Formats: sequence, C-alpha cells, structure tokens
Amino acid sequence: MIVSRSQPRRRRSLRTLARARSGVAMLEFALALPIVLGIGAYGLEVSNLALLNLRISQIALTLADNASRVGTYSSLSTQQMREVDVNDVLQAARYQGASINLSTNGRIILSSLENVQQSYDTAAVQRIHWQRCLGLKSGTGYDSSYGTTTTTDGTDTTSGNDGTLATSGMGDAGAMVNAPSGYGVMFVEINYLTKPLFGTWLTAPARLHYIASFIVRDRRDYAQIYNPSPAATRLTCNLYTS
Repeated sequence: MIVSRSQPRRRRSLRTLARARSGVAMLEFALALPIVLGIGAYGLEVSNLALLNLRISQIALTLADNASRVGTYSSLSTQQMREVDVNDVLQAARYQGASINLSTNGRIILSSLENVQQSYDTAAVQRIHWQRCLGLKSGTGYDSSYGTTTTTDGTDTTSGNDGTLATSGMGDAGAMVNAPSGYGVMFVEINYLTKPLFGTWLTAPARLHYIASFIVRDRRDYAQIYNPSPAATRLTCNLYTS
C-alpha cells in the first residue's frame, strides 16, 4: 500500500490547529463587542442628558438675572423696561442655547410677576403683568404652566391691560415664587425636548423643565413695558419664533 507523504503533514497540521488558542481572544472580543458598545453608548446618552440639564438650568438663571437688571433710566430716576431690553435678553438666551438648538426644540417664557399698586388699583395686587416668549415648541408642557397674559397686557396703563392675577405667585405647588410688596420678580420658565444621540433604541426623548427667578434689582417703573420710537418687535407669547 502506498501512503501519501501529505497525510502525516495533514495530521500534524490538525494537531497543531487543535492546540492553537490564538483566536480565542478575538472570538471573545467579537461576542462582547455589542455589549461593550451598548454600555458605552448608554453612558454617552446619560452624560449628554446631564449636560443638557446643566445648560438649560444655567440659561434660565442667566436670563432671569439679566432681565432683573436691564432698562433705561427716566427723568424720574426710575428704570423703564422696554421691549428692546426684553428682546436683548431673549436674544442672549438664544445665543447661549444655540449649540443645543434651544429656540428650535424648546420654549422660553419670561414673565413679570409684580406686587405693585397701579393707578387703577385700590391696593397692591400680585399679578403677572406681562409675558414675552421665544421658541418654536407649543402646546401642553411647553407653553406657560403658571398663568398666561394677553398680547396687550402691560403695554399701557389702562385697567384692561393689567395682566393676570396670581395671588399665590408662580411656580409648582409647595414652591411658589411671590413678589415682595412694591417690587417685581423676573420669572423664567424653559421647556426643552431632548434628542437622543443614538436614536430612541436606548433612551426616549425627554422634556426638560426648569424655572428661575430674580427680584428686580433697580427702582423699576412698573406702570407698563415701554416701546418708544423706533418701536421694537414685541415677542408676545402668541408667536412661535426661533
């Protein structure tokens, strides 16, 4: 019987292959890779959500702080809040939130909560005197949750544009914000819809909600929000602009 010389070589190759372990690590890595990538992607989603929460809370605080300071002094040594001042602080918030598309994916509401006696009042009354808004999002969860005003409220000194009563203040139950007697508070509400980094297979879009408030710093004229010529565009809350 003739034995092929290739048969012993083939047997040695099979024995060598049976003892080989060099591919085991690669096989384990291939099996573990989807799990590792999933955990890593989830970690990025959680980190991104935490960063979004931080950014939006800071934007809300900055906007309320800025709105409590701006205005121009009148001949009576009082500070008048003008439409152009409101537009400036909202524009600052837009720029601050540009990297997360805040004005596209969210809604900003700036309210003037006041506890001041107007000429048509018999006593100081706490009210939302006027509101201004920015952002495209609308509907429940995005429009103001704490009271709304008309588009003309606060634009003159008539009782018909006196705003909306808010005797308990603004905010969630148990954490209401009230304006001190004779003063006003700039109250900011931001609602924002998140967009997951890797689609919805790991996390669903979430609505982030933040509020912030600051007492007006200067001796402000609360009679109305002024709009001298050349008149600025009023960013009333019936508009949805980015």
